[in-house]
Amino acid sequence: MDSNPKLRTENLTRVVGEKVIVAGVNLTVQAGEVMMVVGPSGSGKSSLLRLINRLDEPTAGRVYLDGRDYRELPPLALRRRVGMMMQMAYLFPGTVADNIRFGPRQRGVELPDEEIERLLSRVGLAGFGGRDVARLSGGEAQRVALARVLANEPEVILLDEPTSALDQEAKDAVEDLLQEIIREEGLTCIWVTHDLHQAARMADRVGLMEKGKLIRIGAPEEMIDA
Repeated sequence: MDSNPKLRTENLTRVVGEKVIVAGVNLTVQAGEVMMVVGPSGSGKSSLLRLINRLDEPTAGRVYLDGRDYRELPPLALRRRVGMMMQMAYLFPGTVADNIRFGPRQRGVELPDEEIERLLSRVGLAGFGGRDVARLSGGEAQRVALARVLANEPEVILLDEPTSALDQEAKDAVEDLLQEIIREEGLTCIWVTHDLHQAARMADRVGLMEKGKLIRIGAPEEMIDA
């Protein structure tokens, strides 16, 4: 295994009041690897992603991106390199194109219409640029959210149960799309899921969290009883 991982956490911890949310997580993810994180509700899975993306600040510990402490990066620069998709799309009011342009605009880049269309075609939504986001289905909204992340050309993508709010048909389609794009783009991925079958299908390795702790990591066939 590469001794210079793409992303590494060291004793990553978050405590709020007297409640331990994430407790001393040590995680190493190699470039191009898909790490699935499973565990019961309230085990700290989503909170771990929020710490890695600096949506929340750790109480203790470090996160390293390409060996560099992520606190040396401005948060916007970090979130460009480490994109995140949530369970719900949380799109801004306006058009699909407005949403996709948002991230690059934060760093002074205006995406041309041709690039918007390329990104939308990539996620199966060719011609949707002018559509109001209020008119999108759940599956379409998640595809727009993915295009919005890809517009920033991330190196790492954090996925917080991105298919769990979708019906089965939309879930299967978005899962297939994510798998295709992750592999083709060579993205490093940490994917939180409650679906063990999804973890078995998608993961290179699986981590199990309980009570804020990452208690075990292994190959899918070791971690999940088929």
